[in-house]
Amino acid sequence: MADSALLQRTELSRPDVSISDAKAILGDFYGFHGEIRELGSQQDRNFLIDTGPERFVLKVTRAEYPYAELEAQNHAMMHLRSLDLGLDIPEPIATLTGEYIPQCEIAGSYYWLRVLTFLDGQPLTRQKFLTEDQVAALGDVTARVALGLKDFKHPGLERELQWDLRRAGPVALHLLKSVNDQSKRDRIAKAMIVAVKRMQAVAPELRLHAIHHDVTDDNVVARPGSNARLMPVGVIDFGDVMYGWLIADLAVACAALLHHAEGDPFFILPAVKAFHARYPLTQAELIALWPLIVARAGVLVASSEQQLSIDPDNEYVLGNAAHEREIFDTATSVPYSLMETAILDAVGLARSAEMTFATPLLPDVTPENLRLTDLSVTSPDFVADDWADQEVDWKLLARAAMETGYSSTRYGEYRLSYTRRLSERAPATFALHIDMCLPSETRAIAPFDATVKRNGHHVILSSPELALHLDGIDCPLEDGASVATGDSIGQVAGAAGSIGGLRIQLCRDTDLIPPLFAKPHQSAVWSQLCPSPSRLLGIGIDAPAPQSEAVLKRRNKSFAKPQKNYYAAPPQIERGWKEHLFDVTGRAYLDMVNNVSILGHGNPTLAAAVGRQWSMLNTNSRFHYSVVADFSDRLAALAPEGLDTVFLVNSGSEAVDLAIRLAWAHSGRRNILSLLEAYHGWTVASDAVSTSLADNPQALETRPDWVHPVLSPNTYRGKFRGAGATEGYVAAVAETIAAIDARGDGLAGFIAESVYGNAGGIPLPPGYLQQVYAMVRARGGLCIADEVQVGYGRLGHHFWGFDQQGVVPDIITIAKGMGNGQPLGAVITRREVADSLEREGYFFSSAGGSPVSCIVGMTVLDIMQTEDLQRNARETGDYLKARLEALGQRFPLVGAVHGMGLYLGLEFVRDRETLEPATEETAAICNRLLDLGVIMQPTGDHLNVFKIKPPLCLARESADFFVDTLEKVLSEGW
Repeated sequence: MADSALLQRTELSRPDVSISDAKAILGDFYGFHGEIRELGSQQDRNFLIDTGPERFVLKVTRAEYPYAELEAQNHAMMHLRSLDLGLDIPEPIATLTGEYIPQCEIAGSYYWLRVLTFLDGQPLTRQKFLTEDQVAALGDVTARVALGLKDFKHPGLERELQWDLRRAGPVALHLLKSVNDQSKRDRIAKAMIVAVKRMQAVAPELRLHAIHHDVTDDNVVARPGSNARLMPVGVIDFGDVMYGWLIADLAVACAALLHHAEGDPFFILPAVKAFHARYPLTQAELIALWPLIVARAGVLVASSEQQLSIDPDNEYVLGNAAHEREIFDTATSVPYSLMETAILDAVGLARSAEMTFATPLLPDVTPENLRLTDLSVTSPDFVADDWADQEVDWKLLARAAMETGYSSTRYGEYRLSYTRRLSERAPATFALHIDMCLPSETRAIAPFDATVKRNGHHVILSSPELALHLDGIDCPLEDGASVATGDSIGQVAGAAGSIGGLRIQLCRDTDLIPPLFAKPHQSAVWSQLCPSPSRLLGIGIDAPAPQSEAVLKRRNKSFAKPQKNYYAAPPQIERGWKEHLFDVTGRAYLDMVNNVSILGHGNPTLAAAVGRQWSMLNTNSRFHYSVVADFSDRLAALAPEGLDTVFLVNSGSEAVDLAIRLAWAHSGRRNILSLLEAYHGWTVASDAVSTSLADNPQALETRPDWVHPVLSPNTYRGKFRGAGATEGYVAAVAETIAAIDARGDGLAGFIAESVYGNAGGIPLPPGYLQQVYAMVRARGGLCIADEVQVGYGRLGHHFWGFDQQGVVPDIITIAKGMGNGQPLGAVITRREVADSLEREGYFFSSAGGSPVSCIVGMTVLDIMQTEDLQRNARETGDYLKARLEALGQRFPLVGAVHGMGLYLGLEFVRDRETLEPATEETAAICNRLLDLGVIMQPTGDHLNVFKIKPPLCLARESADFFVDTLEKVLSEGW
């Protein structure tokens, strides 16, 4: 039982000391004067004083706390400051008379006083979201402090403290007397009993020395690191320093992390790894860690309840109570065996034993008669979105059994049928069991000596080290019966001659009813607890593990380096449906960037049309077939009157390249005007007119002399804004044209996106293209509208981007969405412009205009019309833009929302006056969104703009999910 003095201390309220009292103390004892405010504390009174040049903390402690304990705290700080820990530690300050811990009387009560230097920074507790780096850093800081205190000695360390986890059980039971809610009291008590029992099993092996015992997110001081993210650099609050279990130091830190974990206890593992890397822990300490975390959580909750019963106005306790409940809920949400295995696995001490069985469970099942189903993301058996059918797994399993009567799902398979669209968290998709279709009356044999446990139709064969869970078996044995290896345990249930279903699962925790599925990031640990039944059956029934890292390595080995991929650690995407993408673990992502797939992913109508055409003919456009004429007519009909001639190519880059050649051929001149900050493609000519620094940092230094970039008409952050912007930007073009005129070598044309796509969907100034087009045409040049990104209905309000400016170009270039991912591009122009190219010879594109490409293009237009996708782009896009603009009213980081329809740009700035780009923040937000199930990428010369260009089938609920998720990130951090 805990010491009575200790239990009495748990009932003490804070010192009755006001700010005016604190001012008098600081002046009389320390000679400090300045601004003062109270800081939070549970049983002390803490005050921050700002003298101007310096800041200090006054700590007022009740006299019931022994002097030696307070001296130990001061000496611990001095000891750590004398070491080279790379950490900031507060410095105790002496009074005017040289005392470090004087005593004073206030209103008849005596208190101990201490003053410490104040460490500048922020606690991590205020930041709801913590990155893996931050979590690891907290673990590392905890280890550094623990190592620093390893050899520290002081009599005041031997103390009775309610936070000492060696006494967690009796302390919690005492504190629970103040909890009035019976169910809450019982829940805490039950958790504490189990935790203490597991702690006691290894307690004799746990190392003891001086520990801080309170390195939490509230007691570390963090400052921005190299990536502008808060990283812990110092430790404060030595009020709990004591002689105790080393592992308790880490347990306290990990428990504090759980209110950042969003219910995922694996969140602590980077801290465990980091601590162990700096201060290696023993296996006994690692086994004790999770029970200690649960015990710490129980004491926290019980202590808050008890403290509020005697000090109901304590805002510090009130503010922490919700966090502590979240810590307790997360700590008690998972079985001990899971976290013990996860912790050991995290430091490379995973425990896995090979299993051998003398006899198979199902002797009638052989590799020859068993058919395996494929329920993975890449399964060819899923059609369209039938994987969303809750019965699809059993339907496919039954179909597989039709041939031999025997079929099985695969253990360790990430099942697409268990995905969850529009989910911030990855669902449990990893199968920890197998389901089988078998002839009824198929024999089942005990594969090991066991005791039978029954729970309705659920039968468990339990041995000291392993439990076999069976559903769908007709077992005649009673609960508690013993079976030996090879004994009959029954048969597959079902009427004679029918096919029955059998579920099989193994678990090394014999007290646990395991889940059927695990979340992807927990699957490696769960698979140690619930190993594959393969050896049980003598048949290989395991799904191959995804090889995403190996695939990425092979990509980097064989795929040219300049061909970049999204994200440093990209998910391996192997399937899509509408605006959703699925990786090989069954994780669903909302695709908010894929303007290539204008219809959405996996469109069955398009797939059928392509398959039908491939089965008949695919060749080059020099052969005579009808669909090339049909598609050319269809495209010409979409263009303004007079633009009646079509070239078909493979990509937007080729289309732009061809458009420039047409301008050269028709005008007989070479000079081309293009816009700064623009991107048009990768071929020699299209790259030449591209000036985006995000795509090519040397763009401005490497332009050929026939390219003449003009001032970017960026009305948000450009040189001219607001009223008069059009005139300013047009004048800049006129100045460049005048210089070309002066040289006398003429102008071939002008190319621009009709909406400033790569800069983030920024509309051009009103009337800009009308005036620029007029100047270009007056000199015999051609006007090229690059609609590759912004055209084809994406703007919603207009089919073509140039409609927004009220102009008709001489040449239109299109690609991307027109093929929904199939290589397909086009140039639409006037007949006489097209004919000009014949002076240089004929034009030919091997695959441009092939039968398959033309069928793709025709079908895309058909589906766009049938599904009214331009209207959806308008309505859903307007709704999405309004919601994004509403975020700008709450979050200063949101500078502006550009664009229209489903081509939007969300620009992030650090300052709305200076428009300093929030480049690092934008990248970090993208990465956080990926974790939450949203694909998003930055654009613009400063990479501080979200280029929002999803498939045009984007549903309103998906738009809401995107904004809600972004709001979460902006609220919680990244």
